[in-house]
Amino acid sequence: MISDQSAVRRHSVAGRGETWVESSYTGPMSIVRNIAAIAKGMSITFKEMLEPTQVENYPDGPGPLRGAKFEQRFRGAHELQRDENGLEKCVACFLCAAACPSNCIFIEAADNTKEVRISSSERYAKTYNIDYNRCIFCGYCVEACPTDAITHGHGFELASLNATSLVMRKEDMLVPVAALTAAK
Repeated sequence: MISDQSAVRRHSVAGRGETWVESSYTGPMSIVRNIAAIAKGMSITFKEMLEPTQVENYPDGPGPLRGAKFEQRFRGAHELQRDENGLEKCVACFLCAAACPSNCIFIEAADNTKEVRISSSERYAKTYNIDYNRCIFCGYCVEACPTDAITHGHGFELASLNATSLVMRKEDMLVPVAALTAAK
């Protein structure tokens, strides 16, 4: 209940019998409440400033991630997956490139032959490039892929001083065959 009656205006809707109260933010009691709220917020800030800082031990931590911890839904550098036979899963359907809002995926398709099988389908991605200068890591390409060929990995060290090194080619993103045999 507001005790300062000078800062209160009552409104009623004609014919409906509804009434509501509007309070002013410049009344004497409102100013005191605002100052109290600011003091409470600043006390929390000062209390946090005096506590020791907790940081991750990156890049000096143990293991392959060197101390970095990832959430399960982290979207890192893209990976092109292989099937259980070691063939590429990408069938060059261009759905990932069509779904990409920043137009950073370039695919060039080629046909498989009986002598040389790159993927289990009729076609494969001869060229598959992602320009990380334009990529916004939205995940639309991962959702659009019908064969689960492209996924987000946990690679996060993508910074570079040279913009041309941020164009990842198929060879950079393709999961090595040795990783498949180690997973089995």
